[in-house]
Amino acid sequence: MQQELFGMQGAGESIQLNMVDADVHYYPSFLLPDQALHYFNLLKHKLEWREEQIQLYGKLFKVPRLQAWYGDSEASYCYSNLTMQPNGWTDPLLTLRALCEQKTSHTYNSVLANLYRDGQDSMGMHSDDEPELGLEPCIASLSLGQERTLIFSHKSSKERIRLPLVSGSLLIMKGKTQKYWQHGIAKTKRPLQARVNLTFRTIFK
Repeated sequence: MQQELFGMQGAGESIQLNMVDADVHYYPSFLLPDQALHYFNLLKHKLEWREEQIQLYGKLFKVPRLQAWYGDSEASYCYSNLTMQPNGWTDPLLTLRALCEQKTSHTYNSVLANLYRDGQDSMGMHSDDEPELGLEPCIASLSLGQERTLIFSHKSSKERIRLPLVSGSLLIMKGKTQKYWQHGIAKTKRPLQARVNLTFRTIFK
């Protein structure tokens, strides 16, 4: 079974996705259009983007997008045998973190930034369930720039949900979402512009 959630309007209001075993809220208009464009241009050109490699099944693969990791000094993060040491917070990231903390009533000590340069950049299906994120992480995902579709897939039932993430939108995943669901962004042959995504998270040591 697959749901496609298109054309949703929220005017800053939250839309709770109808997903079993999950607690997911979507704010289509979290930022105003001019704010979203401002931060997109600022972050795209100012963050310290890196082309990383990860190890899967004993082989090294290029991550199909650019990444940057920012946060408190102790907030190192490891996945797929890749350890990321945080850059220090920038003023724009601190401003956006404060907005996300106000909306979610949750505190974050780190953010993973992803730059999707075109339709060939992608994110494989995965769960943000590393031990250092805690048992029920609350993750705030802010999208800027080109709209891309996030795909959710239930680990047991295989139900799939497609959610277009528009520029300036905020997606909040919390509760048992990461335990029961995977999410990712597929490649596409359609000509697309760049997208910046920020996922604010809390690292526990």
